[in-house]
Amino acid sequence: MHKLLIQYLTKLKYLNIILLSVVITACSDPQAEQNAMVHRAVSIEQSDECHLCGMLISRFPGPKGEGYNKSTQSMQKFCSTKDLFNYILQPDNQRQIKEVYVHDMSKTPWQKPEDEYFIDGREAWYVIGSSQKGSMGSTLASFSKQKDATYFADQFGGKVYRFDEITLDML
Repeated sequence: MHKLLIQYLTKLKYLNIILLSVVITACSDPQAEQNAMVHRAVSIEQSDECHLCGMLISRFPGPKGEGYNKSTQSMQKFCSTKDLFNYILQPDNQRQIKEVYVHDMSKTPWQKPEDEYFIDGREAWYVIGSSQKGSMGSTLASFSKQKDATYFADQFGGKVYRFDEITLDML
């Protein structure tokens, strides 16, 4: 009887290890991580002002941006992706911004981007130099997929870049 109990507990232990492995694997799914990030982006309200220039964000077309500042534990909102990059690429701010969100412009209208289409800005594709304008004139069009960014660049001009390829000189 004692031997059977030990065998049963051993099998149970291995079953728990397998179950734990399945849970960890499911939690590390990139799409699940992307979906979780979208829920942390916050809505842009009518009265929200750009953290960089102070303009009312919702009055202008084009993709917007948000950055979570770990030192202030607050979400900083920007009227355009250009202002977002101008802020987060400053050496003092690079270490402070933990998360970055931008609109996926393949899923939302250019004239009034919708908040449910925020994506992880570090994983996005950007078009710089297009004819489409944002709050301060030229802006960076943001997309979740490279093919959408390339199609946009073919239609409106510009060149496609990844997040980590963008520099202050390009802006």
